[in-house]
Amino acid sequence: MIRLMKRKILNNLILFMLISSTGGLLFVFNRNQSFLFFSLIIICSFFLLAKRIKSKNFYSSLLAFCTVTALLIINFFVAEVQPQSVTKYSFFVVVFFVSTLSLFYFHNQENKNALLDSLYFILKIILFHSLISFLLYPFIEGNLETIKAYMSNGQEKHSAKTFKYLFYYIDIIEKPEAQVSLFGINLVRNSSIFWEPGILQFYLNILFFLEISFYGRRNLMLFLILLAILSTYSTTGLLLIFLQIIYFLNKKFQKKYSTFIVFIIAIPIYIVLSSNINAKVYGEGESSFQKRLLDFTQPLFIAIEHPINGVGVDLDKFSDFRSKFYPNSKMLQTFYKSISISQYNQTTNKGSTNSFTYFLAGFGFPIMLLFIYAFLKQQIIRHNKMIFIILIFVSAMSEPLLHKPFFFMFIISGFINFYDKVIQNKSSLL
Repeated sequence: MIRLMKRKILNNLILFMLISSTGGLLFVFNRNQSFLFFSLIIICSFFLLAKRIKSKNFYSSLLAFCTVTALLIINFFVAEVQPQSVTKYSFFVVVFFVSTLSLFYFHNQENKNALLDSLYFILKIILFHSLISFLLYPFIEGNLETIKAYMSNGQEKHSAKTFKYLFYYIDIIEKPEAQVSLFGINLVRNSSIFWEPGILQFYLNILFFLEISFYGRRNLMLFLILLAILSTYSTTGLLLIFLQIIYFLNKKFQKKYSTFIVFIIAIPIYIVLSSNINAKVYGEGESSFQKRLLDFTQPLFIAIEHPINGVGVDLDKFSDFRSKFYPNSKMLQTFYKSISISQYNQTTNKGSTNSFTYFLAGFGFPIMLLFIYAFLKQQIIRHNKMIFIILIFVSAMSEPLLHKPFFFMFIISGFINFYDKVIQNKSSLL
């Protein structure tokens, strides 16, 4: 009983660190120390649980780690922008290591659902924390203190507001558009323990997916998740929850009933979503839309011009390269005109919010296609796989998340699955 309790505590702690490493403020403010602590927790867990390591899992995980690291090293030397930073690439190795070690830890357990059980538990805690945090804001608004994170060169990296380090909010001095007023009550876009509301919406959408696909489908829980997603006021979040509702209702009911039910439920979501999109494309949030539009088109055209080797994933070198790169495509301009959208910015010297096109431009098509193949073959989520793939893909297109441990874990899973089959076939031949 004690051993089982110890395992659950370790599982939940590792999942919390895995989630936090992908957009959490803990890692934003203490990245190096947090990654070191995270790695030590996983390594020590093997000794604390005194669990015999399964050889097949070990070799498959080792081969998967070696494969992605080899691809990274190849890119380091052949990237068309040189020289690339050893330090920046070393960070990717740390991400690969933590992702692989986390998967290996859970694969080594008898309970095959251990990872999903812990993920579900931690995401529920984040859900309740986000709702409490959002509702408390009007009462504690005057008692918040500012916390700042700095880069190694002393430049400010991120600023946030906190109440006793229990609740965290967007710094509205730097981002005044994040504050909204409802019936005279001041509220701020919900980001919970993450640095951006778009990251919170992703995890809440994953929780919605888990609740329907694997757990109780409790109406109260689904309703609370929907409220929390609405509180992020994230266009991507609203779009993803809208797609999930349509998908799962069509699966649950016959078509003649599902169309009517979807119509009734979708109306309020569509109204909010439509209003949000209009504000982002044409209104106060236009700068956010323009940044995401640029982060989609410009890296894509960089990849088209450098399709094999890419320009490298050193973010500083990538930012400098894109500041001098101007896409020239009549087809692109024709497309914008057809949907009545204008792209005001042609270039920028900042990083990319679109981690998918960033990887595509950085690694080139051959390596990126291998990563996509591995992701499609992941074995963490097997039920309702198509809608889950959409959740990951759309979120990676709107936030810089693909190169973080939680996201990259699914790519590692695909490589592990491949090597599992290779080892199994080799054993059967022998």
